[in-house]
Amino acid sequence: MEPRLQRRVQRYGWDRAVEHYETSWREQLRPAQDLLLEMAALKPGEVVLEVACGTGLVTFPAVEAVGPKGEVVATDISQGMVDRAQAIAAERGLRNVSFQRMGAEELSLPDSTFDAALCALGLMYVPDVRLAMEQQLAVLKRGGRAVAAVWGERSKCGWAEIFPITDARVESEVCPMFFQTGTKDVLKTTFEMAGFEDVRLERISTTLEYANAEEALGAAFLGGPVALAYSKFDDATKDAVHKEYLESIEPYRNGEAYSVPGEFVVVAGWKP
Repeated sequence: MEPRLQRRVQRYGWDRAVEHYETSWREQLRPAQDLLLEMAALKPGEVVLEVACGTGLVTFPAVEAVGPKGEVVATDISQGMVDRAQAIAAERGLRNVSFQRMGAEELSLPDSTFDAALCALGLMYVPDVRLAMEQQLAVLKRGGRAVAAVWGERSKCGWAEIFPITDARVESEVCPMFFQTGTKDVLKTTFEMAGFEDVRLERISTTLEYANAEEALGAAFLGGPVALAYSKFDDATKDAVHKEYLESIEPYRNGEAYSVPGEFVVVAGWKP
């Protein structure tokens, strides 16, 4: 897919997913987000950038970590995600966090400003991951660090058939390079090519727990990356993709519930 079109699909797709994102993915993404925050080791008073912040599942723990003397600047390509995160921050009375709609490859922020840059489960959707990391490198202070989490190997993610099932019914692939960043050492190498040093990678296995088919389908089609394409399907097509997807995760069903395997990769690197 042409990069400009891919960015547009991601922008409006995540706008569509806002209402279902947290209920569908809060617990499922927690292992990756917790490891990312552990590797980032944020300190009180630091200035932190978060790229692809979504509704703030990582943002708000980061705000707590840096404390009232620190600051978090959070960006996302989706205006819907930014609006939701801003509303949550306002409800909590937080004054040291701000949100902007901004693409990962176009960070319109001052160079050498941030102590740390975070990106939790966002780089899979970026057409040029190296450019995105070069942008983060530029805005980090010397000695600053970037930490990113992505989904792992396709073969380790039991829900992966969601993409071919959806793509068979649309004109172009929804996320053509989704699993590339989590394959082998690809993301670690990308960090190094972007200019980061002392890069390390950790890979963890996880299980996505759903109480029933409705929860599994909601996460797959309403709260995730295929939400825009799915919204355009008629009822018959929705029924068909539901059936195919449930068949694909049938090996992981236990009674009404599903325990679907997954894998995350988390990489950290430092600016010279």
